[in-house]
Amino acid sequence: MLACSSEKAILGCLNSAATSLSHTRQAHAHILKTALYCETHLTIKLLSLYANHLCFSDADLVLDSITEPDVYSFSTLIYASSKSNHFNHALRLFSRMLSQGLLPDAHVLPSTIKACTALSALKAGQQVHGFASTSGLSSDSFVQSSLIHFYVKFNWLMHAHKVFDTMPEPGVVPLSALLAGYARQGNVSEANKVFEKMGRLGVEPNSVTWNGMIAGFNQSGHYAEAVSIFKKMHLLGFLPDGTSISSVLSAIGDLEDFNVGIQIHGYVVKQGLGLDKCVLSALIDMYGKCSCTSEMSLVFDEMDQTDIGACNAFLAGLSRNGLTGEVLRVFKQFQGQGIELNVVSWTSMIACCSQHGKDIEALELFREMQINGVKPNSVTIPCLLPACGNIAALMHGKAAHCFSLRRGISNDFYVGSALIDMYANCGKIQAARLCFNRMPTHNLVCWNAMMGGYAMHGKAKEVIEIFQMMQQIKQKPDFISFTSLLSACSHSGLTEVGWYYFNSMSSEHGIEPRVEHYACMVTLLGRAGKLEAAYSLIREMPFEPDACVWGALLSSCRVHHNLTLAEVAANKLFALEPSNSGNYILLANIYASKAKWYEVDKVRDKMKSMGLRKNPGCSWIEVKNKVHLLLAGDKTHPQMPQIVEKLNKLSMEMKKSGYSPITSFVLQDVEDQDKENILCGHGEKLAVVFGLLNTQPGSSLRVMKNLRICGDCHAVIKFISSFEGREIFVRDTNRFHHFIDGVCSCGDYW
Repeated sequence: MLACSSEKAILGCLNSAATSLSHTRQAHAHILKTALYCETHLTIKLLSLYANHLCFSDADLVLDSITEPDVYSFSTLIYASSKSNHFNHALRLFSRMLSQGLLPDAHVLPSTIKACTALSALKAGQQVHGFASTSGLSSDSFVQSSLIHFYVKFNWLMHAHKVFDTMPEPGVVPLSALLAGYARQGNVSEANKVFEKMGRLGVEPNSVTWNGMIAGFNQSGHYAEAVSIFKKMHLLGFLPDGTSISSVLSAIGDLEDFNVGIQIHGYVVKQGLGLDKCVLSALIDMYGKCSCTSEMSLVFDEMDQTDIGACNAFLAGLSRNGLTGEVLRVFKQFQGQGIELNVVSWTSMIACCSQHGKDIEALELFREMQINGVKPNSVTIPCLLPACGNIAALMHGKAAHCFSLRRGISNDFYVGSALIDMYANCGKIQAARLCFNRMPTHNLVCWNAMMGGYAMHGKAKEVIEIFQMMQQIKQKPDFISFTSLLSACSHSGLTEVGWYYFNSMSSEHGIEPRVEHYACMVTLLGRAGKLEAAYSLIREMPFEPDACVWGALLSSCRVHHNLTLAEVAANKLFALEPSNSGNYILLANIYASKAKWYEVDKVRDKMKSMGLRKNPGCSWIEVKNKVHLLLAGDKTHPQMPQIVEKLNKLSMEMKKSGYSPITSFVLQDVEDQDKENILCGHGEKLAVVFGLLNTQPGSSLRVMKNLRICGDCHAVIKFISSFEGREIFVRDTNRFHHFIDGVCSCGDYW
């Protein structure tokens, strides 16, 4: 029991900074009991102790008991609230203080501005700035420094600099804040000016100064500048700490500068920073970005204790280098070791699978993630949705959409854009547009997603409409916007419109055409039969054409049976992509369409000598929430007898209606009957018939194919859509085909 029988004894207890919360409350009770609560100096001590113990409800009770609280009473609590990150409480106290007619002093304002900064309360912060200006407190150095931090947080660097210019003798804190702000903005020239002024003022930079600039330039993508600042820091005799090292390693990784990275690694060892977990995670990340997986693994394996940051960096490094099998193995190993994997770990794995063709595994990981009690976030969903779109897993995509609605993240720009893309990839272009229309605001990613979706479906009119809407609201397009525009024009044969937009890129929008835009134009001209014009465009390109450009020409030569230009394009492709079997197959197909079997055999012999094999045609279809894969010529599928029987019946009905198999699409030197049998084994036909057998009559079917749909399959599916009364969506490598009532949305132009 606290023995305090007098005001002096109580004051002695309250004067001790080490007074426990229990003793503080006993002293508070004694003050109330002995009617000493009118003694302001005692209540101030109580306020301070309660604030130190973060007991703000008790402190508020003390404040309420003061008949006429002064500025210092509020100042004590506002300072403590802000210091302990109870920012909302600090602002409420500040508001209450003003309502009681008390004017804040230079001690209150910095804490209040700090609270506004932390809460991103721009309007409130501006009001505090206004009060500081009218009350004459804006000349106080602590108030000025707080205001600079406040405006830097909101990237209002012009306002921050105006405050800075009013400081007669700015110290290292405001200078460091302004430097970090310009670095985060990527404004190299202004950052250099402030740094030079720092030298003229005789203010020596500290670790916060250097780290702020390195991290800032790294965040703004000025990686070379971040490395340059690090080198300057070292040359001027400042010792980099773990924060400096971690930031610069990230920049070095993005520059893929292995030589500098290994020097920094040597410095880490020399300075004894090898136990810093952040530094080790940054080293793993740097080696992963530099494609040095053996060095990355060595750093990870030599860690005494692996933390989740290092584990995530290691998983990301393996994923970045396409080691999908290895990353899945390591992930399972981490699980087996009992490492508590977080949302970053799971999201990284889902992204890895989505990006490297393991879409089904991505869906399984998402389900497992939730079973393990890890909540997906606004980054996870955009990583998952491409997997749903890649294999037309519409029901899984809808489930992810529902999840994003429940979590209130569906209006996030990246979630919304991924939803638009997923629905478009699954053939539900109307649903994609609905998602777009329901978003309260759009950024460029959203606009591009909608344009890309329409382009994939060959809806040039809608793509142009979206582009015009962008222009009306002054949304500046980028190179992706024009890729969608030109792609849509090529799908629809709009040669003149395509030329207009291609020429307008540089003349009206200041965007120089990239290689992908030339590839779109080659496709546009080539599909229209203007192969010589396409070849001329390639020869006039301001840079070397890549495989996409020559591939576009070769594909067009296949459509129009132009053997001369096909050989030119193929030889370029063989030099650029010697291991891409698709180029050899395409040339062989062109030879076969001309019945040049000797040349076909030569190409195939060359492939054989190089160890190249044709990628098998395969198609996917989602039935009853499960994705089914069917390979061309597959005879092992459990339902293959029923599929073949149904296909034969459909063939008979087609022949009755005057259809004949288009055997020219079988590019093998065999009899016509054998050609018909080969055509029946094409994956898209098998997938469509599988869908007919396993879904309700009248329901729509969605099929994905890894190759371009052949003309015979196109004709067959048109017939099936009419005969069976089905709406059928087929997505091949070029575009979407929407079959209904015997007609395809492509207008037989693809």
